[in-house]
Amino acid sequence: MNKVSLFIPCAVDAVLVSVGEATVRLLARLGFDLIYHEEQTCCGQPAITAGYLDLAREAARRFIEIFEEDEVVVSPSGSCVSTIRNEYPRLFADEPEWQQRARQLGQKVYELSQFLVDVAGIEDVNARFEGKLAYHKSCHVLRALGIDRQPQMLLQNVKGAELVPMNLAHECCGFGGQFSVKYPYISEAIVGDKVKNFLASGADVLVVSDPGCLLNISGYLHRHHPERKVRHLAEVLAGTI
Repeated sequence: MNKVSLFIPCAVDAVLVSVGEATVRLLARLGFDLIYHEEQTCCGQPAITAGYLDLAREAARRFIEIFEEDEVVVSPSGSCVSTIRNEYPRLFADEPEWQQRARQLGQKVYELSQFLVDVAGIEDVNARFEGKLAYHKSCHVLRALGIDRQPQMLLQNVKGAELVPMNLAHECCGFGGQFSVKYPYISEAIVGDKVKNFLASGADVLVVSDPGCLLNISGYLHRHHPERKVRHLAEVLAGTI
């Protein structure tokens, strides 16, 4: 498998551009022939979490039409991958044809670390970082996709780096899409606890696999601990931090 279609989520395209660039740099360095559909748009996750299911179905149909002919689709966003795999079939529960197309596409869409380890069989990307890394287990990556060992395996093989344990690494960072908007004070308290555990770990960089977590944690660090860093897994593996 040499051709890889890139799904770059909205948050990455609009705000976290360095994550998209790192994903491209990493996969290209590993020898993959990259395909990018310029007409790609949102997968519909924000519409689903806000309850606008008709708009979500419209976005999902467009997404399916754009990507369904690709052999494999890779994204640096576990929550978006989860939307396609888990939410699309539910969206089309009353439309059997679209549901089948959604399921077929879902079988070909992978979060970055899962693709590298489970599909491509790559556990060492020849990355280097001098320092200590801690890993935050994003909710959608861990619970919705069941991805845990893959990102940590990749990080353990980063030359010069030490992957250190972090207390309650599996707990939510407080983002949760609409949750952080509707309940900002609770969200702030949750991300504050996450950052306390990061600081206590002694790690130089907190690594995450989902753009939403990256936005939430980086915002809190910028306000309270601007000297500390949180980076996406793709940036660490591509050596762009």
